[in-house]
Amino acid sequence: MIEQVGPSDRRIAISGDFGLRVLRWGPPEDAGFAAPGPTSWLLVHGLASNARLWDGVARRLAEAGRVSVAVDLRGHGRSDKPDGGYDFATIADDLRVLIGAVGLERPILVGQSWGANVVLDFAVRYPELIRSVVLVDGGLTDLRDAFPTWDVCWDRLAPPPLVGLPLSDVEGYFLTNHSDWPEEGLQGSLANFEVRPDRTIAPWLSRERHKAILESMWGQRTGELWSRLRVPALIVPVDGGESDWTRAKRAGADAAEAALRASGVSGRVQWFKGDHDIHAQHPAELTETLLDAERAGLFDTVPVS
Repeated sequence: MIEQVGPSDRRIAISGDFGLRVLRWGPPEDAGFAAPGPTSWLLVHGLASNARLWDGVARRLAEAGRVSVAVDLRGHGRSDKPDGGYDFATIADDLRVLIGAVGLERPILVGQSWGANVVLDFAVRYPELIRSVVLVDGGLTDLRDAFPTWDVCWDRLAPPPLVGLPLSDVEGYFLTNHSDWPEEGLQGSLANFEVRPDRTIAPWLSRERHKAILESMWGQRTGELWSRLRVPALIVPVDGGESDWTRAKRAGADAAEAALRASGVSGRVQWFKGDHDIHAQHPAELTETLLDAERAGLFDTVPVS
């Protein structure tokens, strides 16, 4: 049996001096990047998040003999933080270069929240580079449907002022509000922040870059992307108990399924109950959902041309 290792932590050059931090989980690289399992996975985090939120899922994929790569997208975590490039086209191009640089051959692309919007956009632009997509509680609704103007959207969704907050306050918040999360999930959430020498924190993603990403989401129309998707999709929405928001996601999931059927593309919807960061809260259950879809052959469907 091939020994499981991970994660290895490295910086991948993308363009010029710009690079992304990735965490690779799985068998040793000299066994081949996709060996011994038939699939590899590229894990994409949400807005203002980071690769470590995937630790619980990635570790379990490695234990199942799969290779996965979790990435800190530009502006996030330990990756470089240029002033521009926070639109979907540029981020998709970052991932295109990354897939080639780390040697992943047609991975399954998994995204959570904004990351789900990213992978949906990527799959429409570069379907030949991936086997399929998994959207975890994202990519089903449009900000324009929830907020009448961009100004209202930013007013409602702007991040709170966290710079300078004591680390102990942040730790206390997570322990109080996510008491059922495993330690990996809690530590992954804390990795969203730089911890300064005085034990205060600052989000790795700056407020202005956060705003730029939200504005790109404001311009995205997910319904149009679903109608153009030509690779299989596993849709994993979360019922967090918010009735209006859950209703909107159910409508979005129904519309996505209808678009896939009309295009002749394979798809499946698997609902969870829990927190938005379901990959941090219930990594074992989510990993089993991913592997079950793989075993059932969902990801083996030939993409529609």
